[in-house]
Amino acid sequence: MADQILDAQTSDPVAMGWQQGLPPTPDKRIAWERADHMRFPMHRYAYSNMREFLPTARVARGTGPVWELPVALRGDLDAVEFQTLDDGRTLTWEQSLAENFTDAILVLHKGTIVYERYLGVTRPDSTHIAFSVTKSYIGTLAEMLIAEGRLDPAAPVGELIPELAGSGFADATLRHVLDMTTALDFSEEYTDPNSGIGAMSNALGLTPRPAGYAGKTDVYAYLPTIAKSGTHGERFTYRTCNTEVLGWIVARTTGTRIDKLLSTRIWAPLGMEQDADFLTDSTGMAFAGGGLNPVLRDMARFGEAMRNDGYGNGGQAIAREVVAGIRAGGSKQAFAPAGYAYLPDCSYRSQWWSMPGNHGAFSARGIHGQAIYVDPAAELVIARFGSHPIAANTMIDPATLPAFRAVSDHLMLG
Repeated sequence: MADQILDAQTSDPVAMGWQQGLPPTPDKRIAWERADHMRFPMHRYAYSNMREFLPTARVARGTGPVWELPVALRGDLDAVEFQTLDDGRTLTWEQSLAENFTDAILVLHKGTIVYERYLGVTRPDSTHIAFSVTKSYIGTLAEMLIAEGRLDPAAPVGELIPELAGSGFADATLRHVLDMTTALDFSEEYTDPNSGIGAMSNALGLTPRPAGYAGKTDVYAYLPTIAKSGTHGERFTYRTCNTEVLGWIVARTTGTRIDKLLSTRIWAPLGMEQDADFLTDSTGMAFAGGGLNPVLRDMARFGEAMRNDGYGNGGQAIAREVVAGIRAGGSKQAFAPAGYAYLPDCSYRSQWWSMPGNHGAFSARGIHGQAIYVDPAAELVIARFGSHPIAANTMIDPATLPAFRAVSDHLMLG
């Protein structure tokens, strides 16, 4: 089926009728035991309904007032044009939505919603999996603890988490983990079930484990098995296991699970409008590397606070020095060997990406098209949910990076 459905229109989950019927007929049912929730085109429904397929913890918004975002929608953004980075085609902003299998997208300019679209089954009240955008929330929490003197970025991981003293993480520092410059025997190859990310996914239980599986059955039992390979601190290598360790450090330091800490430190202070869902493993610990499921406007609120130096909902929710450190970016020298074709001048700092040639913008990025894009110079924030058939952002960047830049430029002109 996936080979026959190649575009956003023909794979629209409403048109395909996934989970429709009382109960759904067998041909319309999305089944966890077949890993349908992670396979195209079924995942176009599942990503907006992950609680139907996997256990979650609640990230509570609390009982305070909502941070209201004014709305003044503009009709001119759909026609903004740009050239794709791979083949030079001219696309409009509106065409880029289908190009990237967009489920929902929102543009904030000077704190006002100027563009908002929901597609497929995704609605304003739909929690949608953010995948690795989650990492940026975890990195921000860690930097908040550093700013408060509760964590030392030079501390060895083996001292922070004694259970990792015999692992490849042991002599890595917290800063190495934050910036993903650890040297580990771990491959982030999503299509290889025998890769490190495949093994970690099995431990997490994100999809059914293979017959006869005898490996670890929770993430925190798996992490100590990861070996060292090379010298820490020399180069950036994107590995989700780093964020799982980071989440463990943050939770252990505060004595609070990540889902609850995110509630008290970010969700409630920023006046989020809805609770979020956080995927958990069998121990109940949150999937720090990619398990957050917020609604779109709440993801935009986080981006807006980061644009405003941590200020949001009428107060300083995140310390200014935390945001300044993230916005400064990481080592371009360490990043360059990773060879990202569409990110030639990028860097990575505290689980955030610094973007090339885009007014000093920085971004949270997740597979299949999830994004928070913050351009302080343009006074702009873009939040997006997507369900692209292919996990790799290299498939999305050619029509995303220039589209975001074009809209930024357009709004800066007035």
